[in-house]
Amino acid sequence: MRRILFILTVMMLSLTAMAEEKVDTVVITLRDGSEVRYTTDQFDRVQVIENLKYGVKVYLKGGKSKDYLAAKVEVRYYQTGGQVIIDEDTNKNRNKYRAKLLEYPHLHADSTRNQLLIKSTAQYGITYSVEWSYNDIANRWTCYQLYAGNMLSKVTRTDAFKEDTEIPSQYRSTLSDYKNSGFSRGHLCPSADRLCSTEQNRQTFLLSNMQPQYQNHNGVLWENLEGKVRDWASNCDTLYVVKAGTIRSDQVYSKKCNDRLLVPKYFYMALLAYDKKSNKYQALGLWTKHENVSDTNKNYGDYAISIDELEERTGIDFFCNLPDNIEDDVESDAKLDLNYWGIRKSQ
Repeated sequence: MRRILFILTVMMLSLTAMAEEKVDTVVITLRDGSEVRYTTDQFDRVQVIENLKYGVKVYLKGGKSKDYLAAKVEVRYYQTGGQVIIDEDTNKNRNKYRAKLLEYPHLHADSTRNQLLIKSTAQYGITYSVEWSYNDIANRWTCYQLYAGNMLSKVTRTDAFKEDTEIPSQYRSTLSDYKNSGFSRGHLCPSADRLCSTEQNRQTFLLSNMQPQYQNHNGVLWENLEGKVRDWASNCDTLYVVKAGTIRSDQVYSKKCNDRLLVPKYFYMALLAYDKKSNKYQALGLWTKHENVSDTNKNYGDYAISIDELEERTGIDFFCNLPDNIEDDVESDAKLDLNYWGIRKSQ
């Protein structure tokens, strides 16, 4: 079969496109001029994701994946029968290139009062990302990816709780905000999701990744859901995760944690699973009441809602970096598939 040389350049303000291909060799030229090469015996699939304008995702053999993030990426490959799919995405994040990863919700319109924090390590890349509200002194959401490469269990929990000094002192939460408050420092990206390295685990203990939680909620229902999320991540290639507590004025308790931090009335999760064999996505929202009760119910379908419904309840646009046709489909009430997630509602 005739081989055709393709050159794709991903730049800011380029045409939106997503290329999926079966190839013999891929050469990725990064912004600094260095090259990374992969042959077909090294990977299962490659996505050139121009509509996200951050570059290339390589799904390696053995379940691992590698992202190449850059404002400009050149990809050269020999195609033997693939295709190029053009997708429009009108509601994606446009201002920060890393905020174009699939796990990101739409950033708040007021970037002067909301800070984007990206925690990462040299070995494993992004640990998680946070949007922090100065006005509320609160986490708006934490988002991250789970896949085989970052779900390795190599270290133990560090318990290294500390303030996040990337946030200006007058707007950040502190250890004293929680002391003797009656609330736990409730993780959003949990320690158990980042046991691949000590450095990543330490980052989960930054207070910017936490919200006040009743321990009866944090240590029972929320912890059970965290474990279920890891199970789901083990059954797909990449699970894109958003977790948060509500901070809107009508969705917080009137009494603050130590008279300073908002206490959410609800905690929720938004999940997007990707399966590379079928090239399909599945989405799920989970909505829990934040009460000082021990909820041991494991019929997790009782907490399940569509992403469309979750967006209605929170006012946040989740998975906005998906092409619009895919986003509209997977987030709809009609496409909420509890059987895919292996959960059911109580009888």
